[in-house]
Amino acid sequence: MNPKEIINKYRKVFSKVNRINYVPIVAVEGKNSIIKDLNGKSYIDFSSSAAVMNVGYSNERVVKAIKEEAEKLTHFSFIYGFNLDALKLAEKLIEISPIEKPKVAYGLSGCDAMEGAVILARSYNADRKYFISYFDSFHGVCAGTTSVSGVNLSLKVRERIGKWAETIFVPYPNCYRSPYPNNSSKCSSYYLEKVKEVIEEKGDEIIALISEPIQGDGGIIVPPDEYFGDLKKLLDKHEIPLIDDEIQTGLGRTGKWFAIEHYGVKPDIIAIGKALGGGLPISAIVGREEIMESLPPLSYSFSLEGNPITCKAALATIEEIEEKNLLKRAESLGETILYRLRKMMEEHELIGDVRGKGLMIGVELVKDKDTKEKAVEETKKVVWRAYELGLIIFSIGGNVLRIQPPLTIEDELVERGLEILDRAIGDVEKGKVGPEALKFVEGW
Repeated sequence: MNPKEIINKYRKVFSKVNRINYVPIVAVEGKNSIIKDLNGKSYIDFSSSAAVMNVGYSNERVVKAIKEEAEKLTHFSFIYGFNLDALKLAEKLIEISPIEKPKVAYGLSGCDAMEGAVILARSYNADRKYFISYFDSFHGVCAGTTSVSGVNLSLKVRERIGKWAETIFVPYPNCYRSPYPNNSSKCSSYYLEKVKEVIEEKGDEIIALISEPIQGDGGIIVPPDEYFGDLKKLLDKHEIPLIDDEIQTGLGRTGKWFAIEHYGVKPDIIAIGKALGGGLPISAIVGREEIMESLPPLSYSFSLEGNPITCKAALATIEEIEEKNLLKRAESLGETILYRLRKMMEEHELIGDVRGKGLMIGVELVKDKDTKEKAVEETKKVVWRAYELGLIIFSIGGNVLRIQPPLTIEDELVERGLEILDRAIGDVEKGKVGPEALKFVEGW
């Protein structure tokens, strides 16, 4: 069976609600930062499967842990009983999380971790009415997370099914597109004022503020360094909890266990997903005890949560990050990539901005560097051309290239991947990429 036949079968079998197209790769094997397709072609992966494979594909430590546990105990109910791996993982999450007096709850994906976080916050502040969230934020596709997400996709869903929670949206601190692109302090104050205005009007009715410490699917937006510190002081003054969505940024992606640590802030709830299981489905909520205990027993639970195999894989993932010092590697390698990309920005008219922390990097493509008009079609063509040249890279926000390789990616593959990206952008600028890209690359 060739890739086209498989892709056509996907279209016949799977609902469109489940997926979207980027590149026509049918993956059959993965090792660290390399993916092989059905025809044996290898690709350098700058996506980590949407920031999931932080310790690389088929990581030896993770695979070994899965095999050993699968031979001993495939499952034993966590919601009614006990298993050792679930306990060990929870203790480790408490150890690495910047939460005071924490307790843990498990789930199966980042979406349900955020769903649990908003439900718990709503229970904790049951007499209040509104959440504060950000335009262009994405927290998942469950009922609650759709209500508190600001991306267009979530807006379209709410128009169809209604909303679960009243949410007031404010602009995320995007200095590149702010009135103060070259002044971090003024940029921070400008966006903080938008939150203050909401609190002044609705202060005692606000359940919680929900935020990503770096806005992911909105375009890898890195806030000014001072923003979250000032925001947390404002929230604490009004006794408003901060829900920290670390689904995409967590587990070392930005050079810290959790990206919120860059700002010296302790949130009230952290949601963890994506990279936690080393490729297996598991998520967790870590939050202040009084919030986490605000609902009755079993009121947020799943029959397969706390699975010993996925917990063992998560422990192995954390051990790999610790023992190989991958936090430091993400930080240093990220600085190298940012430097290289900023040199590219000087050479390419398409590149309007380069930003990021650690190995969470965004390259914003624009039609004109002065007007900053988004280059959406050109971005799709870059994704396609990179694929043709052997590099997997996705886009978000319509015009932002998402660079999130495994923390374990080999140095020589970073160099080769950047060379491919440089060529792909150049080929698009020279008009060498035809409309076939727009027929397949949908993006979002």
